[in-house]
Amino acid sequence: RAALVADELKFVEKRRAQSGRIVSLRALGEIPERVIHNDSKINNLLFMKDGSAVIIDLDTVMPGSVLSDFGDMVRTATASAAEDEADLSKVYSMKEYLEELSRGYISGAAFLTQSEIDNLVFAGQLSTFEVGVRFLTDYINGDTYFHTSYPEHNLVRARNQFKMVESLEENAEEYEKIVRELFTKK
Repeated sequence: RAALVADELKFVEKRRAQSGRIVSLRALGEIPERVIHNDSKINNLLFMKDGSAVIIDLDTVMPGSVLSDFGDMVRTATASAAEDEADLSKVYSMKEYLEELSRGYISGAAFLTQSEIDNLVFAGQLSTFEVGVRFLTDYINGDTYFHTSYPEHNLVRARNQFKMVESLEENAEEYEKIVRELFTKK
């Protein structure tokens, strides 16, 4: 299977150096360790009739960086298509969703350090990249971790996530501007 994914492996290799950025900043003390959910996406929220929400699926709570939580929210909440959409022309990050997600998050995030603020947009790229690498690795290893419905399912998922990474990268400058403006208005 590895022979079939040369383009995907090049994609990963091109971004390898960036993959340790958050961990390095944490090691330097520039990003604090906090208690985080580690799987913060919409299907881990229970919505109440009054519009409020309760976080569920707490088995993943542990120390980490809030950037992991925000990044996974960007990955899942701004996606234009399901993570196993095979038609990559349908896969991109939706600016309006990123803006509203950021607005909501920032409204309650007075605790963020400048380094965390500076890496919010990158966190979306990184979380999406990591999940894509996990799908690709599982595909190469014979689909032993993620449940699949057909033989190329994990490969489709990996390609989908990598397309999202490209969209997030292409929009990074505009997304950074959105985040900066939201913090300025706060």
